[in-house]
Amino acid sequence: MLQPIQSGIDVFLPQVADYKNKRFALVTNNAATTSTGLLSRVALLQQGFNICLLFSPEHGISRLGEDGAPQANQTDSVTGLPIISLYGQKRKPTLADLAAIDEVIFDIPDVGCRFYTYLWTLTHVMQSCAQYHKPLIVLDRPNPIGTSLSMAEGPFLDEANCASFIGRWSIPLRHSCTLGELALYFAANRLHPFTVTVIPVFNYHRHTRRMVSFVPTSPAMLHLQTAMLYPGIGLLEGVNVNEGRGTATPFELCGAPWIDKENLLQAWLTNNMAGISTVAITFTPQDGIYAFEPCHGLEFSITNPHVLKPVAIGIALLQTLVQLYPQYLKERPYPTAVNPNGTGHLDNLLGIQNAFEKIKAGQQIDTNTTPIWEQTMNEYLLY
Repeated sequence: MLQPIQSGIDVFLPQVADYKNKRFALVTNNAATTSTGLLSRVALLQQGFNICLLFSPEHGISRLGEDGAPQANQTDSVTGLPIISLYGQKRKPTLADLAAIDEVIFDIPDVGCRFYTYLWTLTHVMQSCAQYHKPLIVLDRPNPIGTSLSMAEGPFLDEANCASFIGRWSIPLRHSCTLGELALYFAANRLHPFTVTVIPVFNYHRHTRRMVSFVPTSPAMLHLQTAMLYPGIGLLEGVNVNEGRGTATPFELCGAPWIDKENLLQAWLTNNMAGISTVAITFTPQDGIYAFEPCHGLEFSITNPHVLKPVAIGIALLQTLVQLYPQYLKERPYPTAVNPNGTGHLDNLLGIQNAFEKIKAGQQIDTNTTPIWEQTMNEYLLY
């Protein structure tokens, strides 16, 4: 009989005796819960940990803030603790923030995609902890879209030209690691001699086919299927096609008013992408690009998550769209708190310079990262 998976928070809670008289700051949001569904910050306080301060990432402590919108400092309505936003006026804790803190805990679920920002908030927190000599504890969690390194997909990020808050350091677009593993890798290779303590997930194995439970992590990341498709369909944020925002199933469909959905479907099916089925659809988004306009396009359903290659799907979709609609498909500015003018968004998402021009020119974009990424990460793997 399979034993239940226990995330780092569940493993850490019984260790309270080892942390008597320590004053903690906790980086978290409402997606971070125990295996019983209790908010991590509540569980830590009830267990006797002295949590003095909270930090929140993009989308705020509620994880309901609008995509890319700055989040303000506030007081937590659940615990009464002060919350300092790391997606408002600053990205990392300051010396003043940490002056009365002994150690920092990080507990936020991730979705396994390089351009999802919680990972990069972690790296900023790591840098502050290294700079101000504060120990950091990362409570690890499963990667909901899988940790088989053979399923990682590039391209690697071109740091010299495409570094941003949706990709600071060079890793594959779908990294197939947990945040704890990436924290160990970055600590050794970016912040040496900084040491991070990772509390691993219990009863979790890298090649397991067990599906993990999924708590929505942000307003558009609602379902496990959403997260699985996101590394590919999320690339549409960089062009003038609706990626499903403003619907009940973001990143599970796409469309635009100028698309002939049946024509697109027929062209799309020639790609023979594994692990996915596709139908033509018309939908009307309630916000985002083309809000309240009928959009014609495609709806995707995962048939086999174990062979699904979402990045390859996203690139093939962009290539199909540019072949069919060269006069309509254009790059889309995507303004956010960290990129106010929104320029270069597709480059930053895909991690390569002049991405749109390369796709229009029919250049091959290599997504195979398995040999180099397996070798790179081998000594930092926990499962």
